[in-house]
Amino acid sequence: MLINRRRARKETRLFSALVILGLGASLNCVANAGDAIRYQVPPQPMVDMVDAAQIPQTVLSPSNEWLMQLDRTALPAVAELSKPELRLAGLRLNPRNNDLSRSNHATGIRFIRLADRLEKTVQNLPTNARIGDAVWSPDGKRVAFILVRDASLELMVLDVTNGAQARRITDRSLNGMFGRPFSWFSDSKSLIISAIPPTRGAPPKAMTTVSGPLIQENLGRRNAARTYQDLLKSPHDEALFEYYAATEVARVTLDGKIDIIATGMIRNLLPSPDGQYALVQTVKKPFSYTVPLSRFALKTEIRDVREPNLGQVVRVLSDLPLAEDEEQDPDAVRKGPRQYAWRSDANATIVWAQSNEAKKNASSDLVFASVAPFDAEPVMIAKLDLRFQSIAWGNDAVALVTEVSRKLRKTSTWRIQPADLAKPPMKLFERSTEDRYGDPGVAFTEANGRGYRVLNFSPDGRAIYLNGAGASPDGDRPFVDRLDLETRETKRLFRSEAPYYDVPLSVFDTSPPGNASAIGVRLLLQRESITEAPNVFVRELATGKMATVTRFATPKNPLVGVTKEVIRYKRRDGVELSATLYLPATYKRGDDPLPLLMWAYPREFRTAEAAGQISGSPYRYVRPSFSGPLPFLTSGYAVLDNPTMPIIGEQGKENDAYLPQLISSAEAAIDEVVRRGIADRNKIAVGGHSYGAFMVANLLAHTKLFAAGIAESGAYNRTLTPFGFQAEDRTFWKARDVYSQMSPFNYADQIKTPILLIHGEADSNSGTFPLQSERFYQAIRGLGGTARYVVLPYEDHGYRGRESVLHRLWESVRWLDRHVKNGDKKPA
Repeated sequence: MLINRRRARKETRLFSALVILGLGASLNCVANAGDAIRYQVPPQPMVDMVDAAQIPQTVLSPSNEWLMQLDRTALPAVAELSKPELRLAGLRLNPRNNDLSRSNHATGIRFIRLADRLEKTVQNLPTNARIGDAVWSPDGKRVAFILVRDASLELMVLDVTNGAQARRITDRSLNGMFGRPFSWFSDSKSLIISAIPPTRGAPPKAMTTVSGPLIQENLGRRNAARTYQDLLKSPHDEALFEYYAATEVARVTLDGKIDIIATGMIRNLLPSPDGQYALVQTVKKPFSYTVPLSRFALKTEIRDVREPNLGQVVRVLSDLPLAEDEEQDPDAVRKGPRQYAWRSDANATIVWAQSNEAKKNASSDLVFASVAPFDAEPVMIAKLDLRFQSIAWGNDAVALVTEVSRKLRKTSTWRIQPADLAKPPMKLFERSTEDRYGDPGVAFTEANGRGYRVLNFSPDGRAIYLNGAGASPDGDRPFVDRLDLETRETKRLFRSEAPYYDVPLSVFDTSPPGNASAIGVRLLLQRESITEAPNVFVRELATGKMATVTRFATPKNPLVGVTKEVIRYKRRDGVELSATLYLPATYKRGDDPLPLLMWAYPREFRTAEAAGQISGSPYRYVRPSFSGPLPFLTSGYAVLDNPTMPIIGEQGKENDAYLPQLISSAEAAIDEVVRRGIADRNKIAVGGHSYGAFMVANLLAHTKLFAAGIAESGAYNRTLTPFGFQAEDRTFWKARDVYSQMSPFNYADQIKTPILLIHGEADSNSGTFPLQSERFYQAIRGLGGTARYVVLPYEDHGYRGRESVLHRLWESVRWLDRHVKNGDKKPA
C-alpha cells in the first residue's frame, strides 16, 4: 500500500497537526469535526531541549586502535517523514531508494586514535550527508558505510590509515529492504552485498479498475495471530513486495570487481569466517495477508563463494513453508530450524536451534552444528530445557550457551566444550529474569582477526570477563567481574561509584598469565554524572587513573540545576515501590507544593520481591530529552518519573488483579509526594506512552486521583487485540472478564477527568493502531467527558518529526496548565 501525499497539497496543510476537539461543557466548546491548525511551538526552554546537540555514537575498531564517532542527526522535519512510503508485510519502505523508511542516520564520521588522541574527520562527504550503517573491516583499517541518497543507497569505503577519504566502490545501488545490505569478508578486501538487479525495470502499476472482491478463507484450521500492522492487502501489494524484494547477492572487491552469488527475494546473507561460504536466506511464495514477513516461507542454504564454484548451492539447510498458525504459548516459536549463525571461532561451521518435538507439553530446544563441507549429518551440541537464546563462542574448550523461558521467567547459561561434547555441560548461572539484583552480567567479547565476536579471555585463557548492569538497592552500579571458568568463582575488578555513572565498554588485559589482580587491566568506559554529558575514557583498574578519549561538550541544557532523587515507598499490601523524583531548578525545600506530573508504565511480575527492586541510577546525566515528562520541569512542574506500577500474579494470571494493584500503586505514589510536601494532592496529573497510555485511561476511568491525564499512542479496547497483548497470553475467549475489565473504553462513561489523547497517524506498533484513540475519544465525547484528541500526521508509534515533537509539548503543557496548575480539581 503506497502512502504518498500529493505535493500539490498546500504547505499549510502539509505542516499542520490534525486536532480533533471534544471539550466538556465547562469549556463552552464542542467541535464536531477535525480542526486543522498550524504546528505550534512550546515555551523556548522546551524548544532548546528538542534542539539540543546529540551525543555521538562510538564504535571501537577490531584492533582496539581507533574509536569511530558517528555524529547523530537532529530531529528530521515532518517533510522528511512525508516522503512516499510503502507498507508491505510489516515493513515500511522508501520506494525511491529501496531503504527502510524512518531510519536514523548519522551526519558525519570522525576517528580518535586511543594511543595519542590523534583525531581524523572523514573527507569528501556531501553537505548534509545521511550516513547509514557504518562497519569496521576485520583488520580495523577501513570502514564501509552506506551513503543514503534520495534515489539510491551507495556503498562507500574509507581507509582510516590513509587520509580517511571516502569513495564509492561500486556503481550498483544497494537494496536495504531487509536491513543492512552489506557485510565484510574476513580478508578485509571484499564485501558481500545485496544489490538491486540492473534489469528490474519500473514498479508494477496499480490497477485503475477492479475485477472483483478481495477474499480470504479459512477451512476449519486454527490460524490465530496477534494484531499486526502494515500487512499485505491485495495482489498489487504482493507484486510490489516481490518487485522491491528482488535482490542480487554479489561479492565486490575494493577495486570494484563484482561477482554474482545468488538472485531472488534474499532476506539475509552472511559470509563464513573463513570467507569461503555464504549463508543465504530467500523468501518464497505464497505470501500472506494475516502475518508479516517473519512468518513467510523461507529457504536457507549455504553457497560457495570461491572460484570456480562461485554461487553454487552447497547445501539446503531448510525450506520452511508459510507459517500462519501461531501458538498462544509465550515460549512458542516457529516450527523448524531457526536462528542460523556461523560459529565465530571456527572456519565454517553453521549453527542453529530447533524445537525439541520429543518433549511434549514443554518448550525446549536442541542446538545443532554442521561443519564444512556440510555433507555429514549435523551434530547436536546442546540439549536445552528452555528456549535457545544465544551462544558466545570462545574456542574448542569454551562456548557459553544461554537459554531462556518467558513463561517461567527463567534463564540459564551453560559452558560447553565444542571439541569434546561428551563432557557434560557446566551450569554457570541460573536466575529469574525478573531478578535484576542477581544478574551476573554478560560476557565481554572482542573482535577476532576475521571480524567475528569471540569471548575476551584473560591472557592465560582461564578466565573471562563479565559486564553487569549492577542493579542494587542503591540503584544501577555497572561492574566488571573476572570469572574463573574452572572454579566458577568471580572476582570484582570494577564497580561504578558515586557521583558518577560509569559504563564499561571494553576490557584490555595485558597482565601476566595467572595474575588475579587488576594490575595490567584497563577499561574503556563511558562516564557521565548528573551535570556532565557522557564521554569516553580509558581507566587503569589498578591505579584508578583516567585518560580522556572524547571531549563531547555538555549540550546547552535547560535542566541544569534540576534535582534528582530515587525515592522509595510502600503499597498498601507491603510491596516495595520506587520512583525517580525530579524538582525544578527554581524549587527550594520549604517552598509551597508544586503541580506534579507522574509518568509511568506498568510491568508484570511473579513475586513481590522482584517487583520491589530498584531500577535506574541517581547519577545519570539529566539529558535534555524531548520525549517523556522531563521537559515539563522547565514550566514549573515537579516530575515523578517511572513510579513502579507492578502487577503481581501467578503465571498466566498476572492480569486477574490488574486494576486494584494499579490503583494501589498510584495511590501510594501520590501519598508519598504529598507526605514529602512536594505536591498538592489536587494538582497531580498522570501521563504515559503506549501501555502507559492504557494505564492512564484506566486510572482516570476508575479513580478520581488526578486532575488531568495525557495518553500517547495507546490501546483502549482490548477486544481489538483478541489474541493477546503485552504480557497477557490468554485470548479474549479464554479471559473475557479480564479483557473487559481492563478495557477503559468499556468505562468511558466514568471518565470525568480531562484527558489529552495524542496518536501518530502512521502508528505501526502491534495493537495501538490510531483507531484505538479515535474510538476512545468518540466514546468520551459522546458521553459528555472532557477530552482532546491530537493526530500527528506521518508519525509512527514514537514521534520523530521536529514540528510534531514541538507540537506535542505545546499541547501537553497547555493541557497541564489549564487543568492542573490553574485547574479547580476538588479533593476526591
